[in-house]
Amino acid sequence: MFFKKLKDEISKLNDNLEKSNLMELSLVLSNKKEFVKRNLLAGIFRGIGIGVGVTIITAIIIFLLQRIVKLNIPIIGDFIAEIVEIVKSKTNY
Repeated sequence: MFFKKLKDEISKLNDNLEKSNLMELSLVLSNKKEFVKRNLLAGIFRGIGIGVGVTIITAIIIFLLQRIVKLNIPIIGDFIAEIVEIVKSKTNY
């Protein structure tokens, strides 16, 4: 009875290890060239993603600020107009 349970548990553990691709991961980590290549590509794509994301968010914020300025709210409108002008002057070369 005990050995049957033990055998079943070992079989489940073996199945879980096969599903997790542990062997493939250990092969990648042991191969330095593959490890460097994967991390380099991951870093490049993260950098591109961050750049695109920040650009889109900044454009949306500037668009919303311009809409608020068009509403002609006295105090907020003047303040945001100055911010928009500063951003426009910094981006025009």
